[in-house]
Amino acid sequence: MGQPSIDSLVYIVDDEFAVRDSLTLLIQSTGRFAKSFASAEDFLEEYCPDYPGCLILDVMMAGMSGLDLQQEMTKRHISLPIIFISGHAEIPDSAKAFRAGAVDFLEKPVDYRVLMDRIEEAIARDIAERKQKLEKLEIEKRFERLTAREKEVLKLITDNCSNKEVAKILEISHRTIDVHRARIMEKMEAENVGELLKMALRIDASKNSLH
Repeated sequence: MGQPSIDSLVYIVDDEFAVRDSLTLLIQSTGRFAKSFASAEDFLEEYCPDYPGCLILDVMMAGMSGLDLQQEMTKRHISLPIIFISGHAEIPDSAKAFRAGAVDFLEKPVDYRVLMDRIEEAIARDIAERKQKLEKLEIEKRFERLTAREKEVLKLITDNCSNKEVAKILEISHRTIDVHRARIMEKMEAENVGELLKMALRIDASKNSLH
């Protein structure tokens, strides 16, 4: 039996002890760390965002339902991938879950091989999304190093303006534009203009507008 690894966490939320127990044993047997909760409320109290992972969530539970928890997680900006399980699967429920971003909707009794495949997919997805968020934060940090004028120049560059057009719009010399572009490339740590444009597109407009 493999040892549970804290490099990822699989959460299980189900009000049936037998389900929680069997799923926990299954997941831990693969070397992953599993943590189970009898209610959505308990999960929200103890959820730790430090580790990538996923959530196996029962749809029908006493108190807050699985779908209600999914909505609450969205409100709290908890982006953990969710795999729903249900013994009373309804098409409207599954459709609602998928619209809100669920990874899958499995019926009980769950096929363990299918479930483990979905768990691996969900964890890989969470790791990739976390990496993208970190990269985006780094780009935004670099963007904040730019002066107001450099941000203006970058905005025009992203609008496909040539150096000559940028100089004309900002009413400054072509040589000054060259200096600004060089400083922008250096501060943004871009190897070329193509990479710079990709970075600019990833900047959250609501937080660091180029306009």
